[in-house]
Amino acid sequence: MKRPHEFVLTLSCRDTKGIVHAVSGLLYQAGCNIIDSQQFGDVQSEDSTGLFFMRVHFAAPEHLADAQTLQRLFAHVREQFGMTARIQSLARKPRLLVMVSKHGHCLNDLLFRWRSGWLDVDIPAIVSNHPDFAELAGSYGLAFHHLPLPTGSTAETKRAQEEQVQQLVSELEVDLVVLARYMQILSPAFCDFLKGRAINIHHSFLPSFKGAKPYYQAHDRGVKLIGATAHYVTADLDEGPIIEQDVARVDHSLSPEDFTAVGRDVECVVLARAVKWHVEHRVLMNGHKTVIFK
Repeated sequence: MKRPHEFVLTLSCRDTKGIVHAVSGLLYQAGCNIIDSQQFGDVQSEDSTGLFFMRVHFAAPEHLADAQTLQRLFAHVREQFGMTARIQSLARKPRLLVMVSKHGHCLNDLLFRWRSGWLDVDIPAIVSNHPDFAELAGSYGLAFHHLPLPTGSTAETKRAQEEQVQQLVSELEVDLVVLARYMQILSPAFCDFLKGRAINIHHSFLPSFKGAKPYYQAHDRGVKLIGATAHYVTADLDEGPIIEQDVARVDHSLSPEDFTAVGRDVECVVLARAVKWHVEHRVLMNGHKTVIFK
Protein backbone atom coordinates (compact mmCIF):
# COMPACT_ATOMS: atom_id res chain seq x y z
CA MET A 1 0.00 0.00 0.00
CA LYS A 2 1.43 3.36 -1.07
CA ARG A 3 1.63 5.91 1.76
CA PRO A 4 3.59 8.81 0.22
CA HIS A 5 2.90 11.28 3.04
CA GLU A 6 3.40 8.91 5.99
CA PHE A 7 6.58 8.56 8.01
CA VAL A 8 7.93 6.85 11.12
CA LEU A 9 10.21 8.72 13.51
CA THR A 10 12.25 6.58 15.91
CA LEU A 11 14.53 8.08 18.54
CA SER A 12 16.51 7.36 21.66
CA CYS A 13 18.28 9.68 24.10
CA ARG A 14 18.94 10.19 27.80
CA ASP A 15 15.63 10.22 29.66
CA THR A 16 14.63 13.70 30.75
CA LYS A 17 11.59 15.95 30.96
CA GLY A 18 10.07 17.56 27.92
CA ILE A 19 10.95 15.08 25.16
CA VAL A 20 7.41 14.08 24.22
CA HIS A 21 6.25 17.69 24.37
CA ALA A 22 9.11 18.86 22.14
CA VAL A 23 8.58 16.14 19.53
CA SER A 24 4.80 16.33 19.37
CA GLY A 25 4.87 20.14 19.49
CA LEU A 26 7.27 20.34 16.56
CA LEU A 27 5.17 17.97 14.49
CA TYR A 28 2.02 19.93 15.32
CA GLN A 29 3.60 23.26 14.40
CA ALA A 30 4.77 21.76 11.08
CA GLY A 31 1.22 20.72 10.25
CA CYS A 32 1.82 16.98 10.70
CA ASN A 33 -0.82 14.59 12.01
CA ILE A 34 0.31 12.01 14.57
CA ILE A 35 -1.31 8.68 13.72
CA ASP A 36 0.12 6.75 16.66
CA SER A 37 2.88 7.27 19.20
CA GLN A 38 4.64 5.02 21.71
CA GLN A 39 7.40 5.65 24.22
CA PHE A 40 9.43 3.81 26.86
CA GLY A 41 11.85 5.00 29.51
CA ASP A 42 14.39 2.43 30.71
CA VAL A 43 14.66 3.64 34.31
CA GLN A 44 13.16 0.68 36.17
CA SER A 45 16.21 -1.07 37.65
CA GLU A 46 19.82 -0.57 38.69
CA ASP A 47 21.17 -2.06 35.47
CA SER A 48 18.98 0.04 33.16
CA THR A 49 20.54 2.23 30.47
CA GLY A 50 18.63 5.33 31.49
CA LEU A 51 17.55 5.86 27.90
CA PHE A 52 14.23 7.07 26.55
CA PHE A 53 12.78 5.55 23.37
CA MET A 54 10.01 6.81 21.12
CA ARG A 55 8.29 5.78 17.89
CA VAL A 56 5.94 8.19 16.15
CA HIS A 57 3.92 7.32 13.05
CA PHE A 58 2.73 10.53 11.43
CA ALA A 59 1.45 12.06 8.20
CA ALA A 60 3.16 15.17 6.83
CA PRO A 61 1.72 17.92 4.65
CA GLU A 62 2.68 17.67 1.00
CA HIS A 63 5.35 20.38 1.11
CA LEU A 64 7.17 18.49 3.89
CA ALA A 65 6.61 14.95 2.59
CA ASP A 66 10.27 14.13 2.18
CA ALA A 67 12.48 12.36 4.73
CA GLN A 68 15.46 14.70 4.25
CA THR A 69 13.27 17.79 4.64
CA LEU A 70 11.82 16.38 7.84
CA GLN A 71 15.29 15.49 9.14
CA ARG A 72 16.34 19.13 8.73
CA LEU A 73 13.14 20.29 10.42
CA PHE A 74 13.89 17.99 13.33
CA ALA A 75 17.57 18.99 13.66
CA HIS A 76 17.15 21.45 16.53
CA VAL A 77 15.17 19.06 18.76
CA ARG A 78 17.63 16.27 17.97
CA GLU A 79 20.57 18.42 19.03
CA GLN A 80 18.75 19.80 22.09
CA PHE A 81 18.26 16.35 23.59
CA GLY A 82 21.29 14.59 22.07
CA MET A 83 19.06 12.15 20.24
CA THR A 84 19.82 9.30 17.93
CA ALA A 85 16.90 9.71 15.54
CA ARG A 86 15.73 8.41 12.17
CA ILE A 87 12.82 9.34 9.96
CA GLN A 88 11.68 6.64 7.54
CA SER A 89 9.28 7.17 4.66
CA LEU A 90 6.54 4.55 4.37
CA ALA A 91 6.34 5.24 0.64
CA ARG A 92 9.41 3.05 0.10
CA LYS A 93 9.17 -0.67 0.81
CA PRO A 94 12.18 -2.14 2.66
CA ARG A 95 14.23 -4.51 0.50
CA LEU A 96 15.08 -7.99 1.82
CA LEU A 97 17.76 -10.44 0.81
CA VAL A 98 16.90 -13.92 2.12
CA MET A 99 19.67 -16.47 2.72
CA VAL A 100 18.97 -20.19 3.15
CA SER A 101 20.80 -23.53 3.19
CA LYS A 102 19.02 -26.90 3.01
CA HIS A 103 16.04 -26.36 5.37
CA GLY A 104 13.43 -24.33 3.52
CA HIS A 105 10.54 -23.99 5.97
CA CYS A 106 11.35 -20.43 7.03
CA LEU A 107 12.04 -19.36 3.45
CA ASN A 108 8.76 -20.85 2.23
CA ASP A 109 6.85 -19.18 5.07
CA LEU A 110 8.39 -15.75 4.42
CA LEU A 111 7.68 -15.96 0.70
CA PHE A 112 4.04 -16.87 1.32
CA ARG A 113 3.61 -14.01 3.79
CA TRP A 114 5.23 -11.64 1.30
CA ARG A 115 3.09 -12.79 -1.63
CA SER A 116 -0.11 -12.60 0.48
CA GLY A 117 0.67 -8.99 1.48
CA TRP A 118 1.22 -9.64 5.19
CA LEU A 119 4.90 -8.72 4.83
CA ASP A 120 5.03 -5.39 2.98
CA VAL A 121 8.52 -5.57 1.50
CA ASP A 122 10.38 -6.12 -1.76
CA ILE A 123 12.51 -9.27 -2.11
CA PRO A 124 14.96 -8.77 -4.98
CA ALA A 125 16.85 -12.07 -4.51
CA ILE A 126 17.48 -15.27 -2.58
CA VAL A 127 21.00 -16.50 -1.82
CA SER A 128 21.94 -20.06 -0.91
CA ASN A 129 25.05 -22.16 -0.53
CA HIS A 130 23.01 -25.07 -1.99
CA PRO A 131 20.92 -25.28 -5.20
CA ASP A 132 17.88 -26.90 -3.55
CA PHE A 133 15.48 -23.95 -3.58
CA ALA A 134 16.15 -22.51 -7.01
CA GLU A 135 12.80 -23.88 -8.24
CA LEU A 136 10.93 -22.39 -5.26
CA ALA A 137 12.51 -19.00 -5.94
CA GLY A 138 11.58 -19.30 -9.60
CA SER A 139 7.95 -20.05 -8.75
CA TYR A 140 7.81 -16.64 -7.07
CA GLY A 141 9.67 -14.95 -9.92
CA LEU A 142 12.69 -14.21 -7.74
CA ALA A 143 16.38 -14.24 -8.66
CA PHE A 144 18.25 -17.16 -7.07
CA HIS A 145 21.99 -16.89 -6.47
CA HIS A 146 23.74 -20.18 -5.77
CA LEU A 147 27.00 -19.30 -4.01
CA PRO A 148 28.44 -22.68 -2.99
CA LEU A 149 30.77 -23.42 -0.12
CA PRO A 150 32.38 -26.80 -0.78
CA THR A 151 33.12 -29.14 2.11
CA GLY A 152 36.44 -28.21 3.65
CA SER A 153 36.25 -24.55 2.65
CA THR A 154 38.89 -22.37 4.23
CA ALA A 155 38.38 -19.03 5.93
CA GLU A 156 39.60 -17.39 2.73
CA THR A 157 37.07 -19.16 0.48
CA LYS A 158 34.25 -18.42 2.92
CA ARG A 159 35.24 -14.78 3.03
CA ALA A 160 35.32 -14.63 -0.76
CA GLN A 161 31.78 -16.00 -0.86
CA GLU A 162 30.65 -13.46 1.76
CA GLU A 163 32.10 -10.67 -0.36
CA GLN A 164 29.88 -11.83 -3.21
CA VAL A 165 26.90 -11.48 -0.88
CA GLN A 166 28.08 -8.06 0.21
CA GLN A 167 28.24 -6.99 -3.42
CA LEU A 168 24.65 -8.15 -3.92
CA VAL A 169 23.53 -6.27 -0.80
CA SER A 170 25.06 -3.08 -2.16
CA GLU A 171 23.96 -3.49 -5.77
CA LEU A 172 20.39 -4.43 -4.85
CA GLU A 173 20.12 -1.69 -2.19
CA VAL A 174 19.17 -4.26 0.43
CA ASP A 175 17.91 -2.95 3.77
CA LEU A 176 17.74 -6.26 5.67
CA VAL A 177 19.39 -9.66 5.28
CA VAL A 178 17.31 -12.52 6.67
CA LEU A 179 19.12 -15.73 7.57
CA ALA A 180 16.23 -18.14 7.06
CA ARG A 181 18.11 -21.17 8.39
CA TYR A 182 21.34 -20.25 6.62
CA MET A 183 23.66 -22.74 8.29
CA GLN A 184 27.01 -21.01 8.05
CA ILE A 185 29.00 -19.13 10.68
CA LEU A 186 29.55 -15.58 9.46
CA SER A 187 32.95 -13.93 9.71
CA PRO A 188 33.44 -10.90 12.01
CA ALA A 189 33.97 -8.75 8.91
CA PHE A 190 30.65 -9.87 7.42
CA CYS A 191 28.87 -9.34 10.74
CA ASP A 192 30.30 -5.84 10.93
CA PHE A 193 29.13 -5.11 7.37
CA LEU A 194 25.59 -6.28 8.28
CA LYS A 195 25.45 -4.66 11.74
CA GLY A 196 21.87 -3.86 12.68
CA ARG A 197 20.48 -5.13 9.37
CA ALA A 198 20.65 -8.92 9.58
CA ILE A 199 18.30 -11.22 11.49
CA ASN A 200 18.93 -14.87 12.32
CA ILE A 201 16.63 -17.63 13.59
CA HIS A 202 17.57 -20.70 15.61
CA HIS A 203 16.07 -23.14 18.08
CA SER A 204 16.25 -22.16 21.74
CA PHE A 205 17.92 -25.33 23.02
CA LEU A 206 21.35 -23.69 23.02
CA PRO A 207 23.68 -24.27 24.71
CA SER A 208 22.20 -27.60 25.86
CA PHE A 209 21.76 -29.28 22.49
CA LYS A 210 24.38 -28.30 19.95
CA GLY A 211 25.25 -29.71 16.55
CA ALA A 212 23.22 -32.01 14.34
CA LYS A 213 19.59 -32.98 15.00
CA PRO A 214 18.95 -30.85 18.11
CA TYR A 215 15.26 -31.82 18.15
CA TYR A 216 16.26 -35.49 18.32
CA GLN A 217 18.56 -34.66 21.24
CA ALA A 218 15.71 -32.81 22.94
CA HIS A 219 13.38 -35.77 22.42
CA ASP A 220 15.95 -38.09 23.94
CA ARG A 221 16.10 -35.89 27.05
CA GLY A 222 12.33 -35.63 27.42
CA VAL A 223 12.09 -31.90 26.80
CA LYS A 224 8.62 -30.43 27.36
CA LEU A 225 9.00 -27.01 25.70
CA ILE A 226 10.34 -26.27 22.24
CA GLY A 227 11.33 -22.70 21.47
CA ALA A 228 12.90 -20.46 18.86
CA THR A 229 14.82 -17.19 19.00
CA ALA A 230 15.16 -14.45 16.39
CA HIS A 231 17.99 -12.01 16.97
CA TYR A 232 20.27 -9.54 15.24
CA VAL A 233 23.47 -11.02 13.86
CA THR A 234 26.71 -10.21 15.66
CA ALA A 235 30.18 -11.73 15.74
CA ASP A 236 29.18 -13.47 19.00
CA LEU A 237 27.55 -16.60 17.59
CA ASP A 238 23.80 -16.76 18.36
CA GLU A 239 24.17 -14.09 21.06
CA GLY A 240 22.98 -10.96 19.26
CA PRO A 241 20.21 -8.72 20.66
CA ILE A 242 16.99 -10.74 20.85
CA ILE A 243 13.98 -9.50 18.88
CA GLU A 244 11.43 -12.28 19.44
CA GLN A 245 11.04 -15.69 21.09
CA ASP A 246 8.22 -18.18 21.45
CA VAL A 247 7.63 -21.73 22.70
CA ALA A 248 5.33 -24.69 22.05
CA ARG A 249 4.55 -27.49 24.49
CA VAL A 250 5.39 -31.10 23.59
CA ASP A 251 5.06 -34.38 25.46
CA HIS A 252 6.04 -38.06 25.55
CA SER A 253 3.53 -39.06 22.86
CA LEU A 254 5.45 -37.22 20.13
CA SER A 255 8.21 -38.73 18.03
CA PRO A 256 11.52 -37.01 17.21
CA GLU A 257 10.03 -36.17 13.81
CA ASP A 258 7.03 -34.57 15.55
CA PHE A 259 9.42 -32.52 17.71
CA THR A 260 11.15 -31.33 14.55
CA ALA A 261 7.85 -30.35 12.91
CA VAL A 262 6.72 -28.40 15.97
CA GLY A 263 10.09 -26.68 16.16
CA ARG A 264 9.99 -25.67 12.52
CA ASP A 265 6.53 -24.14 12.96
CA VAL A 266 7.77 -22.07 15.90
CA GLU A 267 10.85 -20.97 13.97
CA CYS A 268 8.68 -19.75 11.07
CA VAL A 269 6.37 -17.69 13.28
CA VAL A 270 9.16 -16.17 15.37
CA LEU A 271 11.25 -15.19 12.36
CA ALA A 272 8.25 -13.69 10.56
CA ARG A 273 7.36 -11.53 13.56
CA ALA A 274 10.93 -10.31 13.97
CA VAL A 275 11.23 -9.40 10.28
CA LYS A 276 7.86 -7.63 10.25
CA TRP A 277 8.68 -5.58 13.34
CA HIS A 278 12.06 -4.60 11.92
CA VAL A 279 10.73 -3.46 8.54
CA GLU A 280 7.95 -1.52 10.27
CA HIS A 281 10.64 0.33 12.26
CA ARG A 282 9.39 -1.03 15.59
CA VAL A 283 12.73 -2.31 16.94
CA LEU A 284 15.14 0.01 18.76
CA MET A 285 18.48 -1.01 20.24
CA ASN A 286 18.93 -0.65 24.00
CA GLY A 287 22.49 -1.76 24.68
CA HIS A 288 22.53 -5.55 24.27
CA LYS A 289 18.73 -5.64 24.36
CA THR A 290 15.92 -4.36 22.16
CA VAL A 291 12.83 -2.26 22.70
CA ILE A 292 9.89 -3.44 20.58
CA PHE A 293 6.98 -1.10 19.93
CA LYS A 294 4.15 -3.39 18.77
